Amino acid sequence: MRFDTEFNDKQIEILLVAESLFAENGFEGTSIRTIAKEAKINIAMVSYYFGSKEKLLEALVFYRTKELQFEIANLFLENVNPIEKIEKLVALYINKINYNKGIYRIIHFEIAKEKSNLKMQVLDELRNKNLKVLTAIIKEGQEKGVFRKDIIIPLISPTILGTFFHFHMNKPYFQNLLDLPSEEAFDTFIKTQLTQHIQQIIKALLIHEN
Repeated sequence: MRFDTEFNDKQIEILLVAESLFAENGFEGTSIRTIAKEAKINIAMVSYYFGSKEKLLEALVFYRTKELQFEIANLFLENVNPIEKIEKLVALYINKINYNKGIYRIIHFEIAKEKSNLKMQVLDELRNKNLKVLTAIIKEGQEKGVFRKDIIIPLISPTILGTFFHFHMNKPYFQNLLDLPSEEAFDTFIKTQLTQHIQQIIKALLIHEN
């Protein structure tokens, strides 16, 4: 199934219902029947739009990540230096993933399951496209003598995402440790200080030591 057109209102409604149920009950614990019931439609309509539960999840991943993919692709074309591009890339990743963290939690949980048979081509395509842009930015910096030559580029994205998700998955601990008593304070810290911290980490990995 290819997702190359905009979703209509009914498809989006189904996707959002499915996202909520997947997050609450897990992918395996959610049936098409339950999704149809919660969305107040018949099962045939879900099958008509998405074909299967697996394809519905793929469509949800595409729906939640297509904007990030578009903005990352445009970032490479901006007329700024490679260091600024990397800073913007990190901020873009953190902002979009924080906003859409529900789908990323679902993906992480399903892929991490030892016996999971879930294979999402759309997720692999997203990763590959984002990696292609990241590689282009880093190679531009290497050609200009700004970035080191010995970078393992595929490890940059996991470094960004791993730091963010460790912080978010241990939310109560860090709220207490950093005195972030409210949701607003926690979210503001992510957008400002955590983002800046990850930017510093990535730049430290990329830039030549003085």
